[in-house]
Amino acid sequence: MKRSAALRFHATLATTALAAATGLVVAMPSASAATGSATGYATQNGGTTGGAGGQTVRATTGTAIHTALCNRASSSTPIIIEVQGTINHGNTSKVSGSSCNTAADKIELKQISNVTIVGVGSGAVFDQLGIHIREARNIIIQNVTVRNVKKSGSPLSNGGDAIGMEADVRNVWVDHVTLEASGGESEGYDGLFDMKDNTQYVTLSYSTLRNSGRGGLIGSSESDRSNGNITFHHNLYENIDSRAPLLRGGIAHMYNNHYKRLNDSGINSRAGARAKVDNNYFEDSKDVLGTFYTSEAGYWQVSGNIFDNVTWSSRSGDNQPAGPNPTSNTSVSIPYSYKLDAANCVPDVVNRTAGANKGLKVSDGNCTPQNPTPTDPTDPTDPTDPTDPPTGTNLSLGAGADGSSKAGGTSYGNVIDGNLGTYWSPSGSTGSVSVKWSSDATVSKVNIREASGSEGTVRSWRLLNHDTGAVLASGGSAGAVSFARTSLRKITFEVTGASGTPRIAEFETYGG
Repeated sequence: MKRSAALRFHATLATTALAAATGLVVAMPSASAATGSATGYATQNGGTTGGAGGQTVRATTGTAIHTALCNRASSSTPIIIEVQGTINHGNTSKVSGSSCNTAADKIELKQISNVTIVGVGSGAVFDQLGIHIREARNIIIQNVTVRNVKKSGSPLSNGGDAIGMEADVRNVWVDHVTLEASGGESEGYDGLFDMKDNTQYVTLSYSTLRNSGRGGLIGSSESDRSNGNITFHHNLYENIDSRAPLLRGGIAHMYNNHYKRLNDSGINSRAGARAKVDNNYFEDSKDVLGTFYTSEAGYWQVSGNIFDNVTWSSRSGDNQPAGPNPTSNTSVSIPYSYKLDAANCVPDVVNRTAGANKGLKVSDGNCTPQNPTPTDPTDPTDPTDPTDPPTGTNLSLGAGADGSSKAGGTSYGNVIDGNLGTYWSPSGSTGSVSVKWSSDATVSKVNIREASGSEGTVRSWRLLNHDTGAVLASGGSAGAVSFARTSLRKITFEVTGASGTPRIAEFETYGG
């Protein structure tokens, strides 16, 4: 036994040395440097938790970031990547593996899920190197700077977008980042924050976008209307020519942003899009809201905004500004809760909170920036001891069940039959199973029992209110968990990471 332990120790040292050579250091399990919780539309559709519950690693090169993604057990195994230093073309190489799909000219988050990238220490700068999110979900990017990404000239990266999302992307929270260029398209730059080809449930919060010809777009053309459910709040747009953002189809919610020196146009709602524009501060700008450069109209609902030295052009043809006295021409229902700062304090609040390396400060809705509430993704809801399961009536008995694709020979109903000898398994290492009722049930405790011989297979999970998409709890190993009493008709247990194929014998629910 001593010899085996020594061999394992030396193997670990060798792995660590190799990782360190690429700029990757495996950290001990700990709370993430990422702080706070997602807001806006990123809280919907099951919520956005990134790599919560997964391993934390430190990366100082782009290659190390790719290596961390490729070293995971699967493409959905949660991971938190803490980034420090400057990431550029010289230290970013393609890395191959079954859990990743990377490229040398960008940070590639492709065909993956459950990832957090967060700047730590002295800061993280992606210099002339963009971040590309494609066919991915549940991604958090926080506290980083991305600058001078080019689409022409040299070096080329990410199509010229600082952060670009495309192709069936879901649930992304980008928070406290700085995105900047040094000019417009003629100088080789494109958008700072672009979303295309069916990208949904995204929030950009407490961030700075500046010195660019294009702030960003939602939809690549008038026919690309599959994007939407996007929130922008407490951001600074400064010295931007247009696209703050450009919105084609779908819904976007802009509140408590400070728009300063929008030189040609600002929020461009077109092609049937609907924008809810609340308590923003527009300053020293032109045509900050309307439909521009197209005959296909968009719509807006406005409330509480301040227009400080804003000029408006006349309406004609493809130029339809909302001003000089903007009024609503649609209504937009927002499914999440939020606190509005008064518009007159937005410049001060945003100045003190927006961008990387601002201490991740947030607003409390009373014009007072404050430190965020620390969160420990490995223990977000203070779950009860799995060895001390809930008592009382198991509400799952007699209920219904469904879920994602199941493995052959298993059944959704096996998790509600009270029999530990039967079980449900997903078709792979991740998947979801739900318990449902014909009328509202009040639930405050859940006990997930893995089948005999499979204990510990589940490595990370989320518990969702299927009615609203809210995340009730999340964690690592399966077992018992308590949360605030919730009235719902369907509750979902989602396995986001596992060491093999999970076997869930019982999904017990209790009223508490």
